[in-house]
Amino acid sequence: MVVSFLLASYLSVVAAKITDYAPTINAPCPKISGSAVRSFTPQTQALNPQEESYIAARGANVIPNAWSDWVGDGSFVGYNFSFPLNESSLPRIGIALGGQGYRAAQFGAGAFSALDARNATAKHSGTGGLLQVASYLAGSSGGSWLTASLMLNDWPNPSTLVYGDGASLSGWMLDLDLIAPNSIDTSDKRNQEYWCSILASVEAKANASIDTSLTDLWGRVLSYHFLNQTTSGNFYTNDTGHGAGQLWSQIPLLSSYTNQSMPFPIIAADSLPPGSNPMSAVSSDSVVYEFTPLEFGSWDPSLSAMVSMAESGTHIVNGLVSTCMTGFDQVGFVMGTSASIFNTINGPNGNFTGFNDQNGDIAGMQFLYDQLSSKVQSRSLNVANWPNAFQGINPTMFQDSSSQWLSLVDGGSNLEQVPLGSLFTKARALDIVVAVDASADDSNRWPNGTSLLTTSQRISSYLSSSHQAFPPIPSSAQDFVNMGVNERPTFFGCNPSQTPPEYPLVIYIPNSPPLDGSAPATNTGDFQFHYTPLSTAVFINQAFQNTLDGFVPNTTAPDPNWGRCLQCAALDRARLKLTPPPPRSGFCTGCFVQYCYDPNDPPSASALPGRDKVYLDPDPGGLNKVEDFLDREKGAIIGGVISVVVLISAGIAFIFWWRKREERKSRYTRVHELREDDEPWKFYESYSENHEMHRLSLF
Repeated sequence: MVVSFLLASYLSVVAAKITDYAPTINAPCPKISGSAVRSFTPQTQALNPQEESYIAARGANVIPNAWSDWVGDGSFVGYNFSFPLNESSLPRIGIALGGQGYRAAQFGAGAFSALDARNATAKHSGTGGLLQVASYLAGSSGGSWLTASLMLNDWPNPSTLVYGDGASLSGWMLDLDLIAPNSIDTSDKRNQEYWCSILASVEAKANASIDTSLTDLWGRVLSYHFLNQTTSGNFYTNDTGHGAGQLWSQIPLLSSYTNQSMPFPIIAADSLPPGSNPMSAVSSDSVVYEFTPLEFGSWDPSLSAMVSMAESGTHIVNGLVSTCMTGFDQVGFVMGTSASIFNTINGPNGNFTGFNDQNGDIAGMQFLYDQLSSKVQSRSLNVANWPNAFQGINPTMFQDSSSQWLSLVDGGSNLEQVPLGSLFTKARALDIVVAVDASADDSNRWPNGTSLLTTSQRISSYLSSSHQAFPPIPSSAQDFVNMGVNERPTFFGCNPSQTPPEYPLVIYIPNSPPLDGSAPATNTGDFQFHYTPLSTAVFINQAFQNTLDGFVPNTTAPDPNWGRCLQCAALDRARLKLTPPPPRSGFCTGCFVQYCYDPNDPPSASALPGRDKVYLDPDPGGLNKVEDFLDREKGAIIGGVISVVVLISAGIAFIFWWRKREERKSRYTRVHELREDDEPWKFYESYSENHEMHRLSLF
């Protein structure tokens, strides 16, 4: 099962590196008394004991000091808390990031920088610190790329993660296209080296008799940018495994995990029910899965089961298993699964609708698809194929109880782009959920609240027994737009009627146009897989500034009090933990009037004047790969053009000479002899065909 001579040579040299992507089959299983599957009901759901221990240790050892560093005793926002800063008296916070592709990853990086106490500007503005007091960080689709990148690079500050530090971190290198990094030419030597490395990794997995798909290719190309073994110097070599062999279940080995300095990470993905139409949106009752470093499974009542992340690639029937598969939880594959979009964009023979045909992305994906589909057998090339560890579980409710495989797809396929479901699980008992939304819902690629509406609908319709209630929000996407809450930070659930509150407070931070009316740069397309350094810098700076600014109604000015208002929102649930709760401070009351959604007194988009919503490329002078290819190959192109001109001129001269010669012959033989004039072109066609066959043999 070899793609080409070039690929064969790569396999022989790097068998212990890029091929570490292959899992280990028939490995011994951990000694377990009872079922290998942790099953529960919505009424008996509980955290994995190791997750519970991590959250408790972070709550005791890290978060109190982070709260003190961020808000002090609360006097800056009108409080003077005398209670000790410990886990029981502080709100538990989770942050969720969703949206598609590089847009979501970059928007999240800019927004997280504005919430990070390690950023001096954010710290001074009062927003920096929220990231440090969070217990959970959940990512989906493009948001999972940032989540995994932060974790696998041992929790650096987001700016260093994106741009690199000149030492151990090389940055994301978004100027190297995700699919065709060197040029638009599929025969380009460096493109071929890159693609052959990707294919070698996936073929190593396929050779272990495991169904592979486009998701495996997707995860491998993502690994070059978001994990920690690739630099611009080794990008086209195999000096490292480029993330192959890095496992999601190995995160607990990182220093930032052992000292509890990182939030507990979660990645989400959707599933296709058996027999469903893969080209349509996934129904909201289909099971949503999550991946933590400890477990894989779902809190949805129809499944309510988890399995060890380290053995998540094992086919388990009725909780019983004799041998296990390990190494299946490659971080690249987990990222790829959460962003597996191919069921909706790829046709039967490769199509990749929406990909950029000017940057070589369609041609590159078509090449990878053709090579993969011709060399491996798979139950489906358009989904992430996961062996079903839950076969036989909950047969009356679980959609895949009788299936041997799970078909997992992009975490936003059910329109829940921001993975709030994992954070609303009752067992996690969150008081505050921060929703960072980089969805592209409207024609200008801005969010319109669809993700929050979907989560609210899922909870009320299917998850009420297993998840906390969702706070009041506008009733439709059009209402989100009319009220303007999709274009500025908004607090949902400010005034609960019960004690303890019947729902978490949701802090909504949507990707939105700049306050001052300047041209937006953060509403890029889902399938833009190449950014110049200037484009990335403008994008992330704009996302950072928008998260830092808040808003002032009826102006285009930033809110100098936004950082303190964010602190008010975070501390409000701490206030409600006291008996009796003290009244909301005067300063915080003013903040809540400005930022809270009140269904009885809804805001209006007219309070947000002067916004420019149409994307403007911040670096229109940056060479795209067509121009770059033409520039780099202009010598060869000019030489080729000259050769063609000379050849054509010689051919024309020869034809004129031949015709003059033949005019001397009989009129009745002329037709036959004119046919002989075509012989030079027959030779040219034969030469071209032979040359093309030789060139294709190098693929």
